[in-house]
Amino acid sequence: MVALNDTTDGSEAVAREAGARVESIAWRGYRDTKNAALALARHNWILSLDADEEVSPALRDDIVAFFGDCDQFSGARFPRKVWFLDRWITHGDWYPDYSLRLFRRDRARWGGDEFVHEKIACDGNVATLRGDLHHYSFPSLSAHVAKINPFADLFVRQQQARHGGFSLAAAVFRPGWRFLRAYVLKRGFLDGFPGYYIAWATAFGTFVRYSRMYEAEKTRAPQMNTDKHG
Repeated sequence: MVALNDTTDGSEAVAREAGARVESIAWRGYRDTKNAALALARHNWILSLDADEEVSPALRDDIVAFFGDCDQFSGARFPRKVWFLDRWITHGDWYPDYSLRLFRRDRARWGGDEFVHEKIACDGNVATLRGDLHHYSFPSLSAHVAKINPFADLFVRQQQARHGGFSLAAAVFRPGWRFLRAYVLKRGFLDGFPGYYIAWATAFGTFVRYSRMYEAEKTRAPQMNTDKHG
């Protein structure tokens, strides 16, 4: 089954030609839209994929083997590997990025908050598979840069819903920590220049998010100068 929302390209035609059942659903945010799609499924086991994700041959083999002895499990997770700047990223904050995407429909549901970072909440044992889920999230560096501000928008909404506020300490120290963690502790340097870019971009994105919180709390209309001699 393929769930589409506000799609303007040829996705529906391609899915139908491949024999898929196509359902159209309204956009309700990441978590709630995925739960709406989950409710339309007809089989017990669900493999949930986004449009920019692909099951690798190794992961396919692991999934087939998993179903040979899956009675004791409610789900399975596996590493997600991103193609970026003409190479697979295999270190840093982006890998292995274990994702629980294979699960029993009656024992799992998309959880997390309604804005961003939705994840499956699974009741029962979860297996870990070795094959990678391929992720083609950013076809260009420009596409990655363009995502920074929309995710900052979601971060601000998330913090406001939690009644969180701007933190100067977080704005100053968290970007540096994110770079250190991604590039050094998680060995992002082994991915060459792309790893260096990802670490800096992650740090900058963190700085933008907290700066946007400052803006949301402090921005006000300009004070008018009422001095007739000014």
